[in-house]
Amino acid sequence: MVQGTSVSTLTTSGNGGIYGSSALWKSEYRFTTKTHRASMIEGQSLWRQHVLRSFPTSQPNRSQQRGLRVEAGWLFNKSEEGMDASLECSESANEDILIFFFQLDLATRVQYALNMEQYDIAQQLRNKLTEVEAEVIKQQEDKRGLSSKSEAQDKGISILRLRADMQKAIESEKYALAAELRDEISKLEAESLAASAKALVYEIAQYAFRLGQKVKHKIFGYRAVVCGMDPMCCESSSWMETACIEKLSQGSNQPFYQVLVDVHADPNLLVAYVAEENLLALDQPDMERFDHPYISFLFYGMDTAGDFIPIKQLREKFNRPRHEVPMDPENEEDGNLDNRH
Repeated sequence: MVQGTSVSTLTTSGNGGIYGSSALWKSEYRFTTKTHRASMIEGQSLWRQHVLRSFPTSQPNRSQQRGLRVEAGWLFNKSEEGMDASLECSESANEDILIFFFQLDLATRVQYALNMEQYDIAQQLRNKLTEVEAEVIKQQEDKRGLSSKSEAQDKGISILRLRADMQKAIESEKYALAAELRDEISKLEAESLAASAKALVYEIAQYAFRLGQKVKHKIFGYRAVVCGMDPMCCESSSWMETACIEKLSQGSNQPFYQVLVDVHADPNLLVAYVAEENLLALDQPDMERFDHPYISFLFYGMDTAGDFIPIKQLREKFNRPRHEVPMDPENEEDGNLDNRH
């Protein structure tokens, strides 16, 4: 288990972070497991401060903020069901992204220490990075059901043993014991089936949207960028109740996406967790400016279609293939004509 570790104690001399001198990890932000969620909320607060420093026009003061809300009022008016965009704000999704950034930052600091020939510091950082990666992998396996395969196999072995014990109990006319064993077998069979189904869902999941794709919220209208996905809603039951997930036509049994919301639309709605049925693909390439403090470390930049190109580590995290932008036939034909001349 990764214990709470002050990131400032891991900071090497010089400018080694992903964000350089503006690295927020220089503050007392603690990387922890979900048992220390309060510190992760503190981390999100630091990011909000970063947003206000980086994009001062998005929230200069309270009066201008109200003006912004009026100007973009059509985006965040409550829906017919009385919902507003903030209900889909996800602290756990934000935490997931921050932990991912922490991994990238540690890896960068390891390389920086090696470049500076600070081998002892590099080894310490590498050891911490190994601990963090092991814990993250474990959490991902629990979430995605990858560990459910072995869990289902273990339960299958237990079921075989219990059936043998039940048969012996019947032969010995110990019917009360046989009944107890039968009930335990039924319970294990149900758990094994659920574990197998969970693992299968992630293996066969089909997504309508890809990493880095710009989308539009069907109800609230804001622009966003996809930075993560799950084949089903992986939020808590309390979050699903607040977000009225049961009112969706497909409920929680559909893909859900972590999306980054443009800070100019709402600087407080950094990360939303949105059902697939509530997202729309853009009709035309969107080359307009899109600002968010997480963009620079999750994506390389924009492609010719206006979508963002995810970094390799992000694609590996969600096991998604590289997306190639299709060639525009008209542009290709124009290029051929130019070559002839």
